[in-house]
Amino acid sequence: MLNIIIAGPPGSGKGTLAKLMIEKFGFVHLSTGDMLRREIGLGSPLGKEVESILAKGDLVSDQIVISLISNSLKANPGARGFLFDGFPRTLTQAKVLDDFLKKTGHPLKLMILLKVDDAVCEMRLLRRGGIENRPDDTDSEKIRHRLATYYAQTVPVIDHYKKQGKFVSVDNSKDPEHTLNQVSKCLKPIL
Repeated sequence: MLNIIIAGPPGSGKGTLAKLMIEKFGFVHLSTGDMLRREIGLGSPLGKEVESILAKGDLVSDQIVISLISNSLKANPGARGFLFDGFPRTLTQAKVLDDFLKKTGHPLKLMILLKVDDAVCEMRLLRRGGIENRPDDTDSEKIRHRLATYYAQTVPVIDHYKKQGKFVSVDNSKDPEHTLNQVSKCLKPIL
């Protein structure tokens, strides 16, 4: 089983790349954003708490995200591998994920960082907000806050996986197929 993190700022194209990788390699996509939006849609107490946090442009707590991820991993025991999209976002989450995956006997293989300019991310998010009616993607100020929060919290995660030799960075400013080709080359040695 291969466990791979797809990382990048909000709007960098993590979800789009994940869809292409699922088609090509047969991985299970674990998007914390999708899981959190599902809870909001259900109107659960957790969903209401998450909705309030996201409305401010803040990140959901490690405890909430880790619980959702753990449940998803346990629900897919026969998967070829998992693509973690939007997780881990903090060093604490990275360490918890590392420990959890080691216990399963399938440690993390690679973190793929998508490089995209902030202006492109903001433009993509505003467009998505209008198309998908996602309130967290319709306000430029909140988007810039999310980008700043991402950089403040995620840089230590990048350094963590660089030190382990499990890190690669790819340019995602071009079309998705170009990015998939870059990623495919990076995955070749571990597939």
